[in-house]
Amino acid sequence: MNSSVEKEKPHYRNDVKEQGVEVIVRSGIRSNSWWARIKAALGQRINVEGISFSVGIFYKDKHLAIPHVFVQDIRYIDWAELKRRGFEGVVFDKDNTITVPYSLNLWSPLASSMEQCKSLFGNNIAVFSNSAGLAEYDPDGRKARILERAIGIKVIRHRLKKPAGTAEEIERQFGCKSSRLIMVGDRPLTDIVYGNRNGFLTILTAPLSLSQEPFIVKQVRKLEMALVNRWSSKGIRPISHWLLPDCQYCMKDELL
Repeated sequence: MNSSVEKEKPHYRNDVKEQGVEVIVRSGIRSNSWWARIKAALGQRINVEGISFSVGIFYKDKHLAIPHVFVQDIRYIDWAELKRRGFEGVVFDKDNTITVPYSLNLWSPLASSMEQCKSLFGNNIAVFSNSAGLAEYDPDGRKARILERAIGIKVIRHRLKKPAGTAEEIERQFGCKSSRLIMVGDRPLTDIVYGNRNGFLTILTAPLSLSQEPFIVKQVRKLEMALVNRWSSKGIRPISHWLLPDCQYCMKDELL
């Protein structure tokens, strides 16, 4: 797909402060130990659950890493067609899908597409992230609440990192089976594997900004895309989705 995405310079310093690495209680005693902070920082870069699932993907389940659809960003998704086909809701990853890394604000060029998505799916839109809303790194839900206020959609609280876990929390939130939901994310071995394992229609986006990503994440991303491209070139495809057998129908060729 031939498109140029104008990069917005994020207010990175403010976003980092908003994340609040340390929590200070009223007595002035730090509630987080230095080890907890180091563990959280490392954990957000190294997804142990993702690594363990990847072993199975490499050997027998390569199709789970292949998205049904690939687009440059969510502006190229035809939300109206997806709604017409019978999908009832949309689940977004956060970092590099709808926000730049570590930001708690929607990347502004995506605003019109997000508004169209809201107008069609109403309250059946949510964020399901390995940062905001994940119990390990957002135990008090502070980042989730900030994101909800900024974007105006629900952030699902959960305990397991994608791709681990079932779709239970999401199905409770939406009141329907995951086979009627759309998973949108930028990482094949987390977002897409999770979505395909649980019966979603999966849409992979290109990352919004690589400049803020840690070095190790960039390298893992390169490896992921190299594997997905190689497997796709060998004819490996995801399981066909019953609501949209021909996924090309949900893609826009160009922006209006």
